[in-house]
Amino acid sequence: MKAIKNILVGFLVSFLGSIPLGYLNIIGFQIYSEFGIENLVQYLLGVVFVEAFVIYLTLIFANRLVRNIKLMRIIDIFGIFFLLFLAYSFYSYSNQTAASPNYLEKYMIYSPFLVGLLLSGINFMQVPFWTGWNLYLVNGNYIKTTNTLQFYYVGGTLTGTFAGMMGFVFFLHAIAQNGAHFSKYLFAIILPLFFIVLACLQGYKVFKKYIRKP
Repeated sequence: MKAIKNILVGFLVSFLGSIPLGYLNIIGFQIYSEFGIENLVQYLLGVVFVEAFVIYLTLIFANRLVRNIKLMRIIDIFGIFFLLFLAYSFYSYSNQTAASPNYLEKYMIYSPFLVGLLLSGINFMQVPFWTGWNLYLVNGNYIKTTNTLQFYYVGGTLTGTFAGMMGFVFFLHAIAQNGAHFSKYLFAIILPLFFIVLACLQGYKVFKKYIRKP
Protein backbone atom coordinates (compact mmCIF):
# COMPACT_ATOMS: atom_id res chain seq x y z
CA MET A 1 0.00 0.00 0.00
CA LYS A 2 2.85 2.39 0.84
CA ALA A 3 4.48 1.59 -2.49
CA ILE A 4 1.27 2.39 -4.39
CA LYS A 5 0.92 5.66 -2.46
CA ASN A 6 4.49 6.62 -3.34
CA ILE A 7 3.85 5.91 -7.02
CA LEU A 8 0.60 7.87 -7.11
CA VAL A 9 1.99 10.89 -5.23
CA GLY A 10 5.11 10.93 -7.40
CA PHE A 11 3.04 10.64 -10.58
CA LEU A 12 0.67 13.46 -9.59
CA VAL A 13 3.40 15.92 -8.59
CA SER A 14 5.49 15.21 -11.68
CA PHE A 15 2.54 15.18 -14.09
CA LEU A 16 1.31 18.59 -12.92
CA GLY A 17 4.87 19.94 -12.78
CA SER A 18 5.58 18.93 -16.38
CA ILE A 19 2.48 20.59 -17.85
CA PRO A 20 3.46 24.29 -17.56
CA LEU A 21 4.89 25.68 -20.79
CA GLY A 22 8.65 25.14 -20.56
CA TYR A 23 11.45 24.83 -23.06
CA LEU A 24 11.59 21.03 -22.79
CA ASN A 25 7.92 20.84 -23.80
CA ILE A 26 8.43 23.29 -26.66
CA ILE A 27 11.41 21.39 -28.06
CA GLY A 28 9.37 18.21 -27.76
CA PHE A 29 6.56 19.89 -29.69
CA GLN A 30 9.02 20.88 -32.42
CA ILE A 31 10.48 17.38 -32.63
CA TYR A 32 7.05 15.79 -32.84
CA SER A 33 5.86 18.26 -35.49
CA GLU A 34 8.93 17.78 -37.68
CA PHE A 35 10.01 14.20 -37.06
CA GLY A 36 7.09 12.24 -35.59
CA ILE A 37 6.16 10.20 -32.55
CA GLU A 38 9.15 7.82 -32.53
CA ASN A 39 11.66 10.65 -32.22
CA LEU A 40 9.49 12.33 -29.58
CA VAL A 41 9.48 9.15 -27.45
CA GLN A 42 13.27 8.87 -27.67
CA TYR A 43 13.62 12.54 -26.72
CA LEU A 44 11.32 12.16 -23.70
CA LEU A 45 13.21 9.06 -22.56
CA GLY A 46 16.40 11.15 -22.58
CA VAL A 47 14.69 13.85 -20.53
CA VAL A 48 13.39 11.47 -17.86
CA PHE A 49 16.71 9.58 -17.72
CA VAL A 50 18.43 12.71 -16.40
CA GLU A 51 15.44 13.58 -14.23
CA ALA A 52 15.70 10.19 -12.50
CA PHE A 53 19.11 11.11 -11.09
CA VAL A 54 18.00 14.63 -10.18
CA ILE A 55 14.95 13.40 -8.29
CA TYR A 56 16.80 10.64 -6.49
CA LEU A 57 19.74 12.82 -5.45
CA THR A 58 17.55 15.72 -4.31
CA LEU A 59 15.43 13.23 -2.37
CA ILE A 60 18.52 11.95 -0.57
CA PHE A 61 20.29 15.29 -0.09
CA ALA A 62 17.30 17.68 0.07
CA ASN A 63 18.13 19.02 3.53
CA ARG A 64 21.78 19.64 2.64
CA LEU A 65 20.88 21.39 -0.62
CA VAL A 66 18.47 23.77 1.06
CA ARG A 67 21.09 24.70 3.65
CA ASN A 68 23.67 25.42 0.91
CA ILE A 69 22.65 29.06 0.40
CA LYS A 70 25.52 29.81 -1.98
CA LEU A 71 24.61 26.99 -4.37
CA MET A 72 20.91 27.85 -4.33
CA ARG A 73 21.73 31.52 -5.04
CA ILE A 74 23.83 30.55 -8.05
CA ILE A 75 21.03 28.34 -9.39
CA ASP A 76 18.41 31.06 -8.88
CA ILE A 77 20.51 33.76 -10.59
CA PHE A 78 21.42 31.42 -13.43
CA GLY A 79 17.70 30.86 -13.98
CA ILE A 80 17.17 34.54 -14.89
CA PHE A 81 19.76 34.52 -17.67
CA PHE A 82 18.70 31.08 -18.85
CA LEU A 83 15.08 32.21 -19.31
CA LEU A 84 16.20 35.33 -21.20
CA PHE A 85 18.37 33.15 -23.41
CA LEU A 86 15.35 30.95 -24.16
CA ALA A 87 13.29 34.02 -25.09
CA TYR A 88 15.97 35.11 -27.55
CA SER A 89 16.42 31.59 -28.91
CA PHE A 90 12.74 31.08 -29.74
CA TYR A 91 12.52 34.54 -31.31
CA SER A 92 15.55 33.84 -33.51
CA TYR A 93 14.20 30.38 -34.36
CA SER A 94 10.97 32.00 -35.58
CA ASN A 95 12.98 33.89 -38.20
CA GLN A 96 14.76 30.71 -39.23
CA THR A 97 11.53 28.75 -39.66
CA ALA A 98 10.24 31.37 -42.06
CA ALA A 99 13.19 30.71 -44.34
CA SER A 100 13.73 27.02 -43.61
CA PRO A 101 10.90 24.87 -42.20
CA ASN A 102 13.34 22.05 -41.47
CA TYR A 103 15.84 24.12 -39.44
CA LEU A 104 15.76 21.46 -36.69
CA GLU A 105 17.39 18.90 -38.95
CA LYS A 106 20.90 20.15 -38.16
CA TYR A 107 20.27 19.32 -34.49
CA MET A 108 18.65 15.98 -35.23
CA ILE A 109 21.77 14.47 -36.78
CA TYR A 110 22.20 13.25 -33.21
CA SER A 111 19.92 10.78 -31.50
CA PRO A 112 16.77 12.41 -30.05
CA PHE A 113 17.64 10.55 -26.86
CA LEU A 114 20.95 12.42 -26.66
CA VAL A 115 19.18 15.72 -27.37
CA GLY A 116 16.84 14.98 -24.45
CA LEU A 117 19.80 14.10 -22.23
CA LEU A 118 21.58 17.36 -23.03
CA LEU A 119 18.61 19.69 -22.69
CA SER A 120 17.44 18.06 -19.47
CA GLY A 121 21.00 18.11 -18.15
CA ILE A 122 21.23 21.91 -18.47
CA ASN A 123 17.81 22.42 -16.89
CA PHE A 124 19.18 23.45 -13.49
CA MET A 125 15.80 24.90 -12.52
CA GLN A 126 14.62 21.39 -11.73
CA VAL A 127 17.03 21.19 -8.77
CA PRO A 128 15.21 23.72 -6.54
CA PHE A 129 11.86 22.46 -7.87
CA TRP A 130 12.47 18.86 -6.79
CA THR A 131 14.34 19.84 -3.63
CA GLY A 132 11.33 21.83 -2.44
CA TRP A 133 8.79 19.19 -3.37
CA ASN A 134 10.78 16.31 -1.88
CA LEU A 135 11.22 18.16 1.41
CA TYR A 136 7.51 18.96 1.51
CA LEU A 137 6.41 15.40 0.74
CA VAL A 138 8.83 13.77 3.19
CA ASN A 139 8.20 16.22 6.03
CA GLY A 140 4.44 16.00 5.46
CA ASN A 141 4.62 12.21 5.57
CA TYR A 142 3.04 11.97 2.11
CA ILE A 143 5.74 9.53 0.93
CA LYS A 144 7.99 6.97 2.60
CA THR A 145 11.68 6.69 1.68
CA THR A 146 12.71 3.67 3.72
CA ASN A 147 14.17 0.58 2.04
CA THR A 148 13.04 0.40 -1.61
CA LEU A 149 10.00 2.68 -1.26
CA GLN A 150 11.98 5.65 -2.57
CA PHE A 151 12.38 3.88 -5.90
CA TYR A 152 8.62 3.50 -6.26
CA TYR A 153 8.33 7.26 -5.75
CA VAL A 154 11.02 7.98 -8.35
CA GLY A 155 9.31 5.59 -10.79
CA GLY A 156 6.01 7.37 -10.27
CA THR A 157 7.58 10.78 -10.93
CA LEU A 158 9.26 9.61 -14.14
CA THR A 159 6.00 8.14 -15.43
CA GLY A 160 4.22 11.38 -14.57
CA THR A 161 6.81 13.51 -16.39
CA PHE A 162 6.66 11.32 -19.50
CA ALA A 163 2.85 11.31 -19.59
CA GLY A 164 2.52 15.00 -18.81
CA MET A 165 5.03 16.14 -21.43
CA MET A 166 3.65 13.88 -24.13
CA GLY A 167 0.08 14.97 -23.43
CA PHE A 168 1.08 18.63 -23.53
CA VAL A 169 2.98 18.15 -26.80
CA PHE A 170 -0.13 16.59 -28.36
CA PHE A 171 -2.21 19.48 -27.03
CA LEU A 172 0.11 22.10 -28.55
CA HIS A 173 0.22 20.22 -31.84
CA ALA A 174 -3.58 20.04 -32.03
CA ILE A 175 -3.87 23.79 -31.43
CA ALA A 176 -1.15 24.56 -33.98
CA GLN A 177 -2.85 22.37 -36.59
CA ASN A 178 -6.24 24.02 -36.11
CA GLY A 179 -5.19 27.59 -35.39
CA ALA A 180 -3.21 29.38 -38.07
CA HIS A 181 -2.71 32.48 -35.94
CA PHE A 182 -1.41 30.46 -33.01
CA SER A 183 1.07 28.60 -35.20
CA LYS A 184 2.25 31.84 -36.80
CA TYR A 185 2.84 33.81 -33.61
CA LEU A 186 3.80 31.03 -31.18
CA PHE A 187 7.58 31.22 -31.64
CA ALA A 188 7.80 34.85 -32.77
CA ILE A 189 5.80 36.53 -30.00
CA ILE A 190 4.01 34.27 -27.49
CA LEU A 191 6.95 32.15 -26.31
CA PRO A 192 9.56 34.96 -26.13
CA LEU A 193 7.15 37.08 -24.07
CA PHE A 194 6.32 34.10 -21.87
CA PHE A 195 9.97 33.48 -21.00
CA ILE A 196 10.65 37.20 -20.48
CA VAL A 197 7.81 37.30 -17.96
CA LEU A 198 9.22 34.21 -16.23
CA ALA A 199 12.66 35.86 -16.13
CA CYS A 200 11.15 38.95 -14.50
CA LEU A 201 9.37 36.80 -11.92
CA GLN A 202 12.60 34.89 -11.26
CA GLY A 203 14.44 38.21 -10.88
CA TYR A 204 11.89 39.40 -8.33
CA LYS A 205 12.26 36.11 -6.46
CA VAL A 206 16.04 36.57 -6.31
CA PHE A 207 15.67 40.19 -5.16
CA LYS A 208 13.19 39.26 -2.47
CA LYS A 209 15.14 36.21 -1.31
CA TYR A 210 18.74 37.48 -1.35
CA ILE A 211 18.78 41.28 -1.62
CA ARG A 212 15.81 42.79 0.16
CA LYS A 213 16.06 42.29 3.88
CA PRO A 214 12.85 41.48 5.82
